[in-house]
Amino acid sequence: MTRPPDFLTRIIEQKRARLARATSLRPLAEVREEALRVRGASRPHALRAALEGERRFNVIAEIKRASPSLGDIRRDASPAGIALQYEAGGAAAISVLTEEDHFRGSLEDLREVRAATSLPLLRKDFIVDEWQLYEAAAAHADALLLIVAALEDATLARLRRIAEDELGMDALVEVHTGEELRRAVSCGAGVIGVNNRNLHTFEVSLETSVELIGDAPPGALLVSESGLRTHADLRRLKSLGYRGFLIGETLMRAGDPVGALRALLAGESLAE
Repeated sequence: MTRPPDFLTRIIEQKRARLARATSLRPLAEVREEALRVRGASRPHALRAALEGERRFNVIAEIKRASPSLGDIRRDASPAGIALQYEAGGAAAISVLTEEDHFRGSLEDLREVRAATSLPLLRKDFIVDEWQLYEAAAAHADALLLIVAALEDATLARLRRIAEDELGMDALVEVHTGEELRRAVSCGAGVIGVNNRNLHTFEVSLETSVELIGDAPPGALLVSESGLRTHADLRRLKSLGYRGFLIGETLMRAGDPVGALRALLAGESLAE
């Protein structure tokens, strides 16, 4: 009996189908030209600069309407409104989930957030092709996500080089295992995200961040992602060497995102 495809496999298959339609409507050269024009007037490596700042906890606050494992989180969310609340609450940067089929996001969400705030913006999506890099840059993203588990080594290295060297963006190279961390280092990743959520099963454990930090190379900037709910979580991981913390669901479920983020940074626990 054939096993059903896991979450990541299904999402990537759908993403490739969407990408095929998009590239048939707009050639790579056209998207690249727009991306280079936008990036020429943008701050280079803004996400890295924000995460290297001296604030006590550098939180990347995420706008996420839904997820495959939890369903709708806040489907009617106003991206611009939430972004302004995150900025007021003390976020160092904002992540916008733009995947359409499972997370109910869109690139228009990112454009709306860019119009509302000057904080560094991370496009969080399932990127498998350089067309998507240029698309993200043209939409005024400062950084983008590259998932090691979704990419072959040669593609991962090429996409990272285009993003960082040609476009002056930051590539948050995401890993889940020690082997993926080694692959990230081999591709030249300098900003590495450790996702505590297994993208095949969607189970979450902060111990993933605890275990992998010991294998991180000197000079790498480490970001812990998923499952972060308390000030104690941030304090523990920062003591191990993490410089950034990507938090989405906890803040998106909060009735008052400003107060929730301020409480998290100040040392108060948050309940789901």
